[in-house]
Amino acid sequence: MIVVYHKKNRITKVLSDDKNEIAVAKNKPIAFGLMQLAQRFPESKLVWCHEEYQEAFNLEELDTIMHHNKMMLSYNPNERNYFGPKIGYVEESLFIKINKKVTYPTWQMSSLVGVIYASTLIATNKAIKQDSNFDYYLNSIAKVCKPLGLLCYSEPKLLKKHFLVSSPKASVFTLFKFIRQHYKKRWIVMLFLNLIIYERQFHFAAFLYAYFFKNRKKNKTDISAIEVNSSLAVIVNPTIDVIIPTIGRKDHLYDVLKDLAIQTHLPINVIIVEQNPAIGSVSELDYINNEVWPFVIKHTFIHQAGACNARNLALSQVESEWVFLNDDDNRFESDLIDKVFKGIKQYGILSLSTAYLQVNEHKHNLNIHQSSIFGSGNSFLKADLLNKVSFDKCLEFGYGEDTDFGLQLRNLGVDVISFPEISILHLKAPIGGFRIKPTFIWSKEEIQPKPSPTIMYVKLKYNCKEQIRRYKTTLFLKYYKHQNNKNPIRYLNHFNKQWKKSVFWANELKL
Repeated sequence: MIVVYHKKNRITKVLSDDKNEIAVAKNKPIAFGLMQLAQRFPESKLVWCHEEYQEAFNLEELDTIMHHNKMMLSYNPNERNYFGPKIGYVEESLFIKINKKVTYPTWQMSSLVGVIYASTLIATNKAIKQDSNFDYYLNSIAKVCKPLGLLCYSEPKLLKKHFLVSSPKASVFTLFKFIRQHYKKRWIVMLFLNLIIYERQFHFAAFLYAYFFKNRKKNKTDISAIEVNSSLAVIVNPTIDVIIPTIGRKDHLYDVLKDLAIQTHLPINVIIVEQNPAIGSVSELDYINNEVWPFVIKHTFIHQAGACNARNLALSQVESEWVFLNDDDNRFESDLIDKVFKGIKQYGILSLSTAYLQVNEHKHNLNIHQSSIFGSGNSFLKADLLNKVSFDKCLEFGYGEDTDFGLQLRNLGVDVISFPEISILHLKAPIGGFRIKPTFIWSKEEIQPKPSPTIMYVKLKYNCKEQIRRYKTTLFLKYYKHQNNKNPIRYLNHFNKQWKKSVFWANELKL
């Protein structure tokens, strides 16, 4: 481990594991010195630390915190990150609004304290310039490499005690430059427009300045050779239960049970919650008792429809150490659970999602990576987390319950890692004949809310103000071409009324 201490954007000293000082060019940018050290010590962890955090830095537990090679960690206890909330005008993902109390997935890095493996830094040498601005350099590495499989976190455990130190803040010119170098060109325009619309700021010079730079994501960066073998032991007893909510898909559910029955790593319990809202109806799943299964089937039949309620009922019956959130129209290979446990062990993680493609769909990201989504039909997690998370019944029959569940996990400090090479086929089978279209409390409103109040509910709960404004702008532009009313002023007035209705009903859902 090599520790680089710095102040005022210059290296002040570099120490090795045994506290010996290492010579490095101190008149050069920190990024330049860090790359020099990476090339001299390619098998080392490279730590950076602002001098004021020297005594507070948690070096003793760093090996536990940084438990495999393909990670990048940093921490800034200040509420404001380097780019500030304005980055939300461009990116709507969960990686923007960081929960500073827990280990939280994000590409937003800080120069105050952090760590990366030297081999990762070397892999970026040709693609990412060693910027004189150290914060910009760190954020650029994370933004480029996170989709390639680098796991990036805001990690409060890097500090033994938290106190505030003045941290660098990006100028609006730097923000526009970063957008140009790490996003598609249209987002420079969207940032420019959103700043005019919502903040009455006209940054034409910064807008033009951005076009002098090239996109760094087009440069070839490859970190696939970096091996991952986590030192964390997250599996004590590799037992697993499977939950399946079902409604009107008898034949498809049978196929799912058959796929589970031939698993090379069998589940202990398969927990089925069958719904049929028809009065006097009975279960149609006769094969549960008519056939012999190599696992216990816990079957609950209810007259209440609703996936959130059904999943929560199933989750309350889990007994094993791990749980597979499955669906009643999935298909998968016999080694699915085996592969999942190998992935969990390799990465030392508590939650894993598989590829979840429909027929004729293709994978876009082939790298194991931090997922921006959560799927309630293709995810695996440690069962003790179920004491702290559940499907929000406010979202029943609407949209966003999967997103909300995944964000509950992340706000507990549990990341969701996507393994694209492990696949589940989602058939998207036709819905059962006795399903009924739900009636919402806003269904009879003269002006219908847009977006759906359930979507707005999730956004208000987890997104920052700028991200919600970004969503409003993109939604306005997306639906304009589909409107019969092409008068932009009239459309804007109507759209604002719909938006206000959505906000109103989203707040009502909270009550």
